[in-house]
Amino acid sequence: MKAENKELTYFKIFLFWLPLAATWLMMAVEGPFLAAVIARMAEEKLNLAAYGVAYAFGLVAESPVIMLMSASTALCQDALSYRRLRNFTLWLCLAVTLLLGLFLLPPVFSFFAEKLLGLSQDIAAHTHRALVWLLPWAPAIGLRRFYQGILISAHKTRRVALATIFRLGGMAGTALLLFYYSDFNGAEVGTLSLSIGVTAEAIFTRYLASAAIDETLQKKPAAEGKQMSYRQIWDYYLPLALTPFIGLSIHPLVTFFLGKSRDALDSLAVMPVIYGLTFVFRALGLSYQEVVIALIGEDKANYRKARNFAVCLGLSTSCALSLIAFTPLAELWFRDLSGLSQHLSDFATPALQIMAIFPAFTVLVCWQRAILIDGRITRPVSIATAVEASGIFSLLTLSMLYFPIPGAVAASIAYAVGRLLAVLLLQKPVNRQVKVNFVQD
Repeated sequence: MKAENKELTYFKIFLFWLPLAATWLMMAVEGPFLAAVIARMAEEKLNLAAYGVAYAFGLVAESPVIMLMSASTALCQDALSYRRLRNFTLWLCLAVTLLLGLFLLPPVFSFFAEKLLGLSQDIAAHTHRALVWLLPWAPAIGLRRFYQGILISAHKTRRVALATIFRLGGMAGTALLLFYYSDFNGAEVGTLSLSIGVTAEAIFTRYLASAAIDETLQKKPAAEGKQMSYRQIWDYYLPLALTPFIGLSIHPLVTFFLGKSRDALDSLAVMPVIYGLTFVFRALGLSYQEVVIALIGEDKANYRKARNFAVCLGLSTSCALSLIAFTPLAELWFRDLSGLSQHLSDFATPALQIMAIFPAFTVLVCWQRAILIDGRITRPVSIATAVEASGIFSLLTLSMLYFPIPGAVAASIAYAVGRLLAVLLLQKPVNRQVKVNFVQD
């Protein structure tokens, strides 16, 4: 049940958002933690690079199920809508698992990894072994995000955070056990730890959502004309599925450019660490998308408060990342905490400085997506992401051909400019949607 305008305050938005932010922050810890573990194992550069590539492919595999949390938050309002979206979720999770399994067939994988991406045989072999352990990753992500949406819609966001604590403990415990007591290489330690952690979270989330599911099942279905059929769910969700698929497909393709860029091995080694740190601050914005969907109100009556909160959140996250990127804290993070050598630490700092603006852009684009998803206007979301991807690839191509700058720096510039293009493109449909539904506070 969505909050009424007269009841919603900035403090209530903060309390509703805080557990979701904590959830994303805890997930953001995974990348830096696992990178730090891998950096302290044998063949540091090789395994960091292989883990980064495997993780990028894993993100592509999970991309079709990522938006299930937003869809579940927006659509699961009664027994019929819950059952239909749950069935849709199960079939979608099965499909993405089978596709990843096909991708892992040696001839298929070798074609993509070695011929298309240009990875060396050593990196490709390590990446393949690591990806095998990511097979449970996508279905577990899909199921837990579906049930997280149920909890968010029921305003039980603290339970979402509680399940993520369970995930983090499973991930960290697995990584440390494998680090000390196994013969797995660093890339395998990273991916196996991720899979065990998220599978534990999915199971626990289902348990925590039991009461919310029972409440949903007791609600009578909407009027006949307002019920969504499976075809309508597919039409609604397809652009949402394409959005992260396009967005996350960027990472393997960026890997292709990095592999052919100036300082290729150094760039491949530091980008997972840079991306892990920036994700800590981007996560705060990513967590806000479902908050807007749940709280903005049926008539958009809470638009101003939700928008103002987003502005403050975006400015705060980019300023905080800048504080690290432009001070000696950068060396502390890269060398002392992440375990990089002095050379790799110095190499990573300029790229991080460029990425400092990225958290603000993330908050803004998540705000825009939430407005459109809540209004069941999903097509512009995927179009904007396609434009973002095109901008990134164009800039990376130009840098590789005409500008001899390190690959990590080129990738950081491309990420920032591409996201800005998406923000500019989404603003027009957002303005149209707000104009139609806006009610002044």
